Amino acid sequence: MTTQLKSYNGITPTLASGVFVEGSAVLYGDITLGEDSSIWPLVVARGDVNAIRIGARTNIQDGAVLHVTRPSTVLPDGLPLVIGNDVTVGHKAMLHACVIGNRVLIGMGAILLDGAEVADDVIVGAGSLVPPSKQLESGYLYVGSPVKKIRALTPQELAFLPESAANYVRLKDQYLQNSEE
Repeated sequence: MTTQLKSYNGITPTLASGVFVEGSAVLYGDITLGEDSSIWPLVVARGDVNAIRIGARTNIQDGAVLHVTRPSTVLPDGLPLVIGNDVTVGHKAMLHACVIGNRVLIGMGAILLDGAEVADDVIVGAGSLVPPSKQLESGYLYVGSPVKKIRALTPQELAFLPESAANYVRLKDQYLQNSEE
C-alpha cells in the first residue's frame, strides 16, 4: 500500500529526512514532519484549514486522529496543531488544535481539545480528556476526564520519555530498511 500524502489548496505534506509514514495513513495539506518521526497505520492527519507541525523523533501511533481549527470571527487565525520533539502519541489518541511540548507521552485513547497546552516532560494517561485551553505543567502525570494533575513524574518516568521516542526511531528504521529490501 502506498502512503496517502494528499494536497489541499495546493499544499502537500512535507517530510524531513528519515521519516516513516505507513501506507494506510492519510495526511492532507499543510503538515510538516520533523526528522526521524513516524506515522503508523490508520493515522489520519488533516492540515486542511490550518497547519500541523510535528517535531523530530516523534511517533504518532495506530489510529490517531490529528486536526486543527479553522479561522473564524472568534479566532481570526484559527488554531494549528503543534507537536514537539521526542513525543509519543498513543494508539487512537485524538489531538485537536492543541500544543504539545517536548518529551511528552500521550496515552492511548486520550483526547486533547482546542487550545490545550501541554508543557515539556508530561505524561497524559490513557483515556484522559484534556479540555479546551487547559494548561498542563511540566513534570507531572495527568489522568482522568477531565484531566487532573495526579503527581510529579519520577526520575524513571522522566528518563523513559526520550527512551520511548528513541525506541520508535529504531522501529521505524527497521520498517524503512525492510521496505527497501
